[in-house]
Amino acid sequence: MYHLGISAFYHDSAAALVADSRIVAAAQQERFSRIRHDNGFPEDAIRYCLASAGIRLSDLASVSYYEDPKLKFRRTLSSFASAGPGGLPAFRHILPEWIRWKGKAAQVVENRLAAMNNGVPVKVETGEHHRSHAASAFYPSPFESAAVLCVDGVGEWHTTTVWHGRGRRLRLANSISYPHSLGLLYSAFTYFCGFKVDSGEYKLMGLAPYGRPIYADRIRDHLIEIRKDGSFSLNMAYFSFLQGQRMVGEEFARLFGRPRREAESELTQDECDLAASVQQVTTEAVIGLARAAKAMTGEARLCLAGGVALNCVANGELSRSGLFSEIWIQPAAGDAGCALGVALDQDVRRTGRRPQVKSGQQDAMQGSLLGPSYDDDDIASFLEGRGAPYHRYDEKRMLEATAEHLARGRVVGWFQGRMEFGPRALGARSILGDPRNVEMQKTMNLKIKFRESFRPFAPAVPAEAADDYFDVRQDSPYMLIVSPVLEKWRRESGERGLGSINEVRSDLPAITHVDNSARVQTVHEETNPQFHRLLRHFADKTGCPVLVNTSFNVRGEPIVCTPEEAYTCFMRTNMDVLVLGNCVLIKNDQPPLENDVDWRSEIALD
Repeated sequence: MYHLGISAFYHDSAAALVADSRIVAAAQQERFSRIRHDNGFPEDAIRYCLASAGIRLSDLASVSYYEDPKLKFRRTLSSFASAGPGGLPAFRHILPEWIRWKGKAAQVVENRLAAMNNGVPVKVETGEHHRSHAASAFYPSPFESAAVLCVDGVGEWHTTTVWHGRGRRLRLANSISYPHSLGLLYSAFTYFCGFKVDSGEYKLMGLAPYGRPIYADRIRDHLIEIRKDGSFSLNMAYFSFLQGQRMVGEEFARLFGRPRREAESELTQDECDLAASVQQVTTEAVIGLARAAKAMTGEARLCLAGGVALNCVANGELSRSGLFSEIWIQPAAGDAGCALGVALDQDVRRTGRRPQVKSGQQDAMQGSLLGPSYDDDDIASFLEGRGAPYHRYDEKRMLEATAEHLARGRVVGWFQGRMEFGPRALGARSILGDPRNVEMQKTMNLKIKFRESFRPFAPAVPAEAADDYFDVRQDSPYMLIVSPVLEKWRRESGERGLGSINEVRSDLPAITHVDNSARVQTVHEETNPQFHRLLRHFADKTGCPVLVNTSFNVRGEPIVCTPEEAYTCFMRTNMDVLVLGNCVLIKNDQPPLENDVDWRSEIALD
């Protein structure tokens, strides 16, 4: 009984396959197409999911699209009607597209599946956007019962939902509808600060600690009313997204006494202060919603999904608030995760069972390592074909060599096992470094990732050693909770503005953000044993079990999927060492790439 879930046509298209209460495979289309946040039909991701199970489309018991396009079309029509004459230009622009195909996206999916010539699939069913989020959050979680909170920009109508999960049942408890959206509030500030909506929100979050929340009261007084019961509403006089062309307009700019920052222009302290202010208000709203979810359900445990659940700072404050005894966050919390959620929903309905958490595992997500993998013979065949010099070791020798390179301050590209599902690199497609190195953050940002220097890096640490370095209140296997670095590792520091980016703030300067925080990944031996062993080898050599872990890509590109993509990224950057399975490559031994282009001038700025 195989169930295929599909999300597509808006952002982060994905496919997921579930069978008999087990997650078989899941992947985002961007990893195959190499188009960041690819929103097209996820044919490559679908083919991967089917191939991983050795089946065809005709073997599927169900195919489900993650939301209801007809309901979404009605919301779109209603939005433009409420916008008045100002929305007419955008309405004229998008209406033909909705009439032609977006309003019948499920039929489009059926047609595209048929064109794959992979067997005749069953009729495509439609889910509901926020229920897909909720299913992705609750069904793979380790909780028998929990409150489930989903917060994003907008689905069909809902922007915020509270659910009560019990066993195999999910019940909608309450909701907030468009245009009142916490996700769109955060995206409005992302846009105003010159970043790209739907991909630059994490930059705004990373910028916030450099600022002071001096505009927080202005946001509360004019932009959003947060009520005692956890509900909220936006003052639409300041927002332009109902008109469909921009997030904010002149009223918003007048409120803050300045125009929108132009993309790629120099950042100022004012953008930092705006980021800090909206982050504070967002955190306040999330905690209010969580408190309401607890009151509605009476549960001591919470599951989170939706794009706002990727806000690690709010998650960290929620974790430390003590409102819930445990929190579990879907690692693919954005719309890609809805492909998994709608497939799980079908499977649970038909089998009457949820995915089981195996002994020693934290949840049923398998560490979110659900993508393609390549064995050492595949890798060696590729390297031989490229004429790339390498050393092939057994695993123990490979780990020893990798740990030695890291201890010597080298930056290592790390490519192992199944690719991650979701936006975070979790030790399968990662770039690793020594967090004690004072130059590591600058080197990785400017010479390897080719991205803004203010961006922080995350630490990976064995779960059993995490509380020796960080004030962690619970496991954080998916790098979705920000925690303070413990006082014993900190150093005296001064200002927190943009001018203090390179100031050394702790004994682990490469992963300590300007506010002495870190987006921690706790690595578990049962879930990712090889990465756990690498951390222990590094600790044996250095006395420190922590590594810098950032995604294996450069700015504007998706995380690498194949050995070839990993090798190309390695060769185009200042990484020193590449570890592909048990094959170790040294940069200085490699011949130059043939017919390489000035690719950095062509990357999509995100």
